[in-house]
Amino acid sequence: MQNSNPPFTASAAAMAALDASIIRGREALVQQQDADGSWCFELESDATITAEYILMMHFMGKIDVVRQEKMARYLREIQRLQTHGAWDLYVDGAPDVSCSVKAYFALKAAGDSEQAPHMARARETILKLGGAAKSNVFTRILLATFGQVPWRATPFMPVEFVLFPKWVPISMYKVAYWARTTMVPLLALCSLKARAANPHDVSIAELFVTPADEEREYFARGKGIRRLFLAADRALRHIEPLLPRALRQRAMKYAEAWCAERMNGEDGMGGIFPPIVYSYQMMQVLGYPEDHPLRRDCENALEKLLVERPDGSVYCQPCLSPVWDTAWSTMALEQARSAVAADAASAAIGDQELQRRIARAYDWLAGRQVEDVRGDWIENAQPDTPVGGWAFQYENPYYPDIDDTAVVAAMLHRRGRGQARKTGVDPYAARVARALDWMRGLQSRNGGFGAFDADCDRLYLNAIPFADHGALLDPPTEDVSGRVLLCFGVTGRAEDKAALARAIEYVKAAQQADGSWWGRWGTNYIYGTWSVLAGLALAGEDPGQPYIARALAWLRARQHADGGWGETNDSYIDARLAGTNGGESASNFTAWALLAQMAFGDWESESVRRGVAYLLSVQQEDGFWWHRSHNAPGFPRIYYLKYHGYTAYFPLWALSRYRRLAGDAVVAREVEEAELAD
Repeated sequence: MQNSNPPFTASAAAMAALDASIIRGREALVQQQDADGSWCFELESDATITAEYILMMHFMGKIDVVRQEKMARYLREIQRLQTHGAWDLYVDGAPDVSCSVKAYFALKAAGDSEQAPHMARARETILKLGGAAKSNVFTRILLATFGQVPWRATPFMPVEFVLFPKWVPISMYKVAYWARTTMVPLLALCSLKARAANPHDVSIAELFVTPADEEREYFARGKGIRRLFLAADRALRHIEPLLPRALRQRAMKYAEAWCAERMNGEDGMGGIFPPIVYSYQMMQVLGYPEDHPLRRDCENALEKLLVERPDGSVYCQPCLSPVWDTAWSTMALEQARSAVAADAASAAIGDQELQRRIARAYDWLAGRQVEDVRGDWIENAQPDTPVGGWAFQYENPYYPDIDDTAVVAAMLHRRGRGQARKTGVDPYAARVARALDWMRGLQSRNGGFGAFDADCDRLYLNAIPFADHGALLDPPTEDVSGRVLLCFGVTGRAEDKAALARAIEYVKAAQQADGSWWGRWGTNYIYGTWSVLAGLALAGEDPGQPYIARALAWLRARQHADGGWGETNDSYIDARLAGTNGGESASNFTAWALLAQMAFGDWESESVRRGVAYLLSVQQEDGFWWHRSHNAPGFPRIYYLKYHGYTAYFPLWALSRYRRLAGDAVVAREVEEAELAD
């Protein structure tokens, strides 16, 4: 429920309303903090993960019927019966055939009759989209394990792939971490022609336009290198029976050992759903006993991903985001504490308690640094790069990421410098130094930064049949590079200056003609533009430069009539939609646009004032700014996420930043007036 705050103006009443809003948001955020000092908000995706969880139970032959019904309820709730009748990848998106096939299959496995109206409606849409044969590779592999399509419907990717040396054009360490951790157990399953238990013998033959065994067009025809890869796929699969048994056994043992080394306890391999499930299924097919510790770890890791909603339905998250959520929540809380005195009459949480909460968060973040695991990133890093990053999840030491590391290192630097002024000791200096050295060692050739690896940008790999999703790589991106600019700018070490200069040149070259920047890990051009501008500001770039002025002008031109900003995920499909959402604003997009402008000191413009008014008008009674939209891609075009925390901490941070700038200006005027009076 939204409140009825009037449009914001620079009046005493409006400032009081702003202070009250910040206090409500601050106290709501504090209440979400866990006892250990961290925050972890829900991370929701589309129907696929929850559907795959149900089908995983049927693959294993271990079905929790109560949980299954709760998950089926969730799938029914998010079916778009009022529009296209199937399932989409994000709110207001087009129906997606792969997502819809999985959701339909899961509901049928859970006991829904194919004659039920909601199933008939979904089936009609799926068939209009070409049927289950038009599903993506991962969906067809799942269908193959359930005997719904022949194995020839899947690409030929033998487990021997794991033995390919680095110099081979297609090898493990040339693909992104998420692809690598997914592929290794999945290749084992494919090579073993794994078969699901499917105890209820569920079939979805009705979802095929042409019977699955008769279908001959499982792979979309391509041109150039894709056509070459498709021809190679057809030729090579015929030699599989000729592969030496000893080689197959060696590759399988290597895959098992590789997965076991990275299993990551109860946080799961890679900290993400697909490799956790595939490694769990791999162990089943290989005959691991049910009480095997690694199987138990997989089960516990999957359990941690489940969310029960107030209505009793359950969905499965793709992963957990505690480091990311804790970093931004802490930053927002610090800004909010500085903006409005905690001893204000309306504040229920005093300043001492706020400081204690913030200190606990910093201690938790500091303790999450990876200190002793040389993860997969070492394969492409510069020589002698030390360990020192932070992962996105509670534990994922083989796969720290640059985005989290840049934010946390910058925060620890500023916190440590503040403590050093009081005590003479910076407790975080060594951690920050290691993090900076680690990030610098992962700078790519073009000066930019990817999320997990350096130079993971061999575009030809996205043409192989396995990669029809186009998400096999982790190339440098503008938003992650902007975060590194922020960190290097805040820390200001001499040894990082050359890397900083190269990163600035990278983002300059990557800027769109209209002045915006594309966003890889948040939707989309608004997120990317904020990420880069925030980094450039802290890196000391002159805001008068034409390329920065162009970016700020682009943001202001995208402001809606209500004062807010919004962007559709359709902008990943059609760049002409950059920074637009049919006039519908959302709080996190508005916060990013405001923070981008305020990064260069702008708090007095009409654009900023109207944006602040919008945020005040849409704050809910619980203190947050929830919006229904998916606000980030997992993988652009194919998989999207809804970070529930984005509408909790980013609007609070933006309002608090505005309040601080306005307050500083008031103090400065008062000082100036006093000096003139003297």
